[in-house]
Amino acid sequence: MKPIRSLLSIILLFTFGCSSENKDFEIENPTTEAIYFPPINSDTWETLSPLKLNWNTNALDELSLFLETSNTKSFIILHKGKIAFEQYFNGHTNTTPWYWASAGKTLTSTITGIAQDQGLLNINNKVSDYLGAGWTSTTLEKENLITCKNLLSMTSGLDDTLGDAVSSNDLQYIADANSRWAYHNVYVKLQDIVAQASNQTWTNYFNQNLKNKIGMTGTWIPVGDLSVYWSNTRSMARFGLMLSANGLWENTQIVSQFFIEDATNTSQNINEAYGYLWWLNGKSSFRLPQSQFEFSGKLIPNAPNDMYCALGKNDQKIYIVPSKDLVVIRMGDAADDTNFALSTFDNDLWEKINAVTN
Repeated sequence: MKPIRSLLSIILLFTFGCSSENKDFEIENPTTEAIYFPPINSDTWETLSPLKLNWNTNALDELSLFLETSNTKSFIILHKGKIAFEQYFNGHTNTTPWYWASAGKTLTSTITGIAQDQGLLNINNKVSDYLGAGWTSTTLEKENLITCKNLLSMTSGLDDTLGDAVSSNDLQYIADANSRWAYHNVYVKLQDIVAQASNQTWTNYFNQNLKNKIGMTGTWIPVGDLSVYWSNTRSMARFGLMLSANGLWENTQIVSQFFIEDATNTSQNINEAYGYLWWLNGKSSFRLPQSQFEFSGKLIPNAPNDMYCALGKNDQKIYIVPSKDLVVIRMGDAADDTNFALSTFDNDLWEKINAVTN
């Protein structure tokens, strides 16, 4: 499989490497046909009429009402990169920043992939290769079992019941790495790894290698031991668009297609619905934060099977659907009860989206 993927990558780079104009841009590739990229130095963004897509405009009105009555602040649907639907509610605008919450984990995943592409790190290496021994409170033997990939896949084996802090005293052994899946803030150590490996601050590396290259706005805001990303909704859409284009932005490969494929497929054999900090739909079972219970069926039954998504507290959402050329963004307050990632809102929302697009 690897040689085939390598050949495809060479073909894509050869095809797209001929233009360097920094303006509205479309590319052709075997899976997505014409993908539109908005200019990186402007907030202009080409739109596409829902009528041209043969969408149900009556259902679009119902979707809008549903969003407004479920505490949504902003909502965007991209089709092949163009804005097919965009709405803002309750004084929120296309320039208002809002927090990504755990949807921002996918930023950390992507930056880790970029650093690996650049040869700065290898996700199969143990964390202590970069942070030194003693970054946890486990024995050295158990600590050395934990790799960067374990942080990406939530299989560190560290105790997730001790709170949100990630100092060494708070990172205690509960199981061997690779033997237990648990949603844990220890993933944030990947930011320290990237900073150490690149000899830069996390923010500088992030800005230079992702934010500035695709025209995002926003900033990392410290919250305890973590940093939460805040940006406008279109910046979240830019990030989703880049992922949907197999890591490309215009003629530049931001992160390798190889890493994206690994990140958006099952990363371990415990939680089928989890990649590298991405949630995956269409699997036969899934696990959720703060639980060791395995649920049968798809993560979001009403959503397409090939969808992968970033899910953040209080219903911050990035949905990417390759089969439909869709990127869907939702920011706002919790639609119902406060939640960590998945909520009943996901399934209800996709019922409304399906009524529009099917």
